[in-house]
Amino acid sequence: MSSRYFWVLVALVCLGAGFAGYRLAGVRYSRPPVPAYGTWLPRPRALEPFTLTDSRGRTFDQADLKGHLTLMYFGYTRCTDECPDTLALLARVLHRVPLVPMQVLFVSIDPRHDTPAVLANYLRRFDPRFIGLTGSMGQIRRLAARLGVARGKIRLPGGGETFEHTIALFLLDARGREVALFTPPFNGRRLAAALHSSTERLLTTG
Repeated sequence: MSSRYFWVLVALVCLGAGFAGYRLAGVRYSRPPVPAYGTWLPRPRALEPFTLTDSRGRTFDQADLKGHLTLMYFGYTRCTDECPDTLALLARVLHRVPLVPMQVLFVSIDPRHDTPAVLANYLRRFDPRFIGLTGSMGQIRRLAARLGVARGKIRLPGGGETFEHTIALFLLDARGREVALFTPPFNGRRLAAALHSSTERLLTTG
């Protein structure tokens, strides 16, 4: 092979390698970065159809998840520690992201006690924008099972009862699909930053 053709071949190889690197970099950096906080699903996961009753006494279903981001938390109003602590943290998070179209849903795992009126009075202590959800035990179980939320009843001496349950925050995108999971210990500042950085992507995702 003559030296002329050799250097032409070298130039073509370098040009091809440079173009491939450019395309790879374009693919890599054109995708919005995934926030470092929380567990983000590889792809959004749709929820099964559900129907519950909200703290205003209205029907609430998957159509009410559309058009904004949603943070969903399962708990109960008679909880004395994790639930009020988490709701107080979520109230602070909402104040950190005032421009993010966001709703917070508190799904009761104690629907026999947590009527719409009880939920409304309870959530008003944290933020009047919070929405409580209740329904039959079967309705709650189906939604909880789809998200991997466990619930267990504990009988107390004297006839009382309390519950053990999965403590987690579920983030849903503007199409009502699960996209991320946050588990304790919660960090309000990092959660707010994750919501702020991913809002545009989760509102416009296909």
